[in-house]
Amino acid sequence: MSFSIYRASVPVLIRGLESLTAILKKGEAFAAEKGLAPAELLEARLYDDMYNLIRQVQLASDSAKGCAARLSAKENPSFPDTETSFAELYARIDKTIAFAKSVTEADLASAEARTVVLKLRSREVTFTGADYLLNFALPNYFFHVTTAYDILRHKGVPLGKPDYIGTL
Repeated sequence: MSFSIYRASVPVLIRGLESLTAILKKGEAFAAEKGLAPAELLEARLYDDMYNLIRQVQLASDSAKGCAARLSAKENPSFPDTETSFAELYARIDKTIAFAKSVTEADLASAEARTVVLKLRSREVTFTGADYLLNFALPNYFFHVTTAYDILRHKGVPLGKPDYIGTL
């Protein structure tokens, strides 16, 4: 199998989301074991001016589905940011994975050269598909997955690199 923008995106996004689910499940089990209210973890943040765990998961989801949609020129599904429980976060991740799985290698044919316009708060940025994936989408996605991991680890959830990396 040759290297392609598909292999560098969709399977990578799915694997990260699956790891994020496993990480969240460990957090949920930890809360139950320690007698903590789930909100103590869900509302936790690394620093006061950073987003909490719920928002980090929402942004990881948004980053993954946005990447798959922009590279495939498919409609980016809109998910309301209304999650308040672990179960709702799992459901959001599952919907994101289902969307990512709907994007095929054929959908990403020539995606590395496709023009991607990203609308940020104060401006628009134009990328080639390859530059978007490598210089924005993947770094942004992994920032939010990593921060979710870090929040739970900071709260004492027994996580390690294998939880983040996932099954090889």
